[in-house]
Amino acid sequence: VQLQASGGGLVQAGGSLRVSCAASGFTSDNYGIGWFRQGPGKAREGVSRISSRDGTTWYADSVKGRFTISSDNAKNTVYLQMNNLKPEDTAVYYCAAAQPFRTSMRPWAWDYWGQGTLVTVSS
Repeated sequence: VQLQASGGGLVQAGGSLRVSCAASGFTSDNYGIGWFRQGPGKAREGVSRISSRDGTTWYADSVKGRFTISSDNAKNTVYLQMNNLKPEDTAVYYCAAAQPFRTSMRPWAWDYWGQGTLVTVSS
């Protein structure tokens, strides 16, 4: 499985940004794609995930109502739309995959990782 994250950048507080994760190489249709982030001096934390089979989603409390995860199966790409960004959202954002799908958002539970993309939110 290969994952390629892209779309990070610099944005002002209150702005929006969309990051993308191009995924390939799955051996079945039962997997999950998740977004994690790691801010300066912080541990990596789960942000959101989506199931390949039924599209169910999960969000961390800190991003509920501001972030939306979606998938474009034709493009094998998962998106994380981030609105009303705050300085505390500044982090390297990683996409990860778990095959088969699992609900744990602990980083060690995920099987494959992309290279990360930096999101910086200025105040």
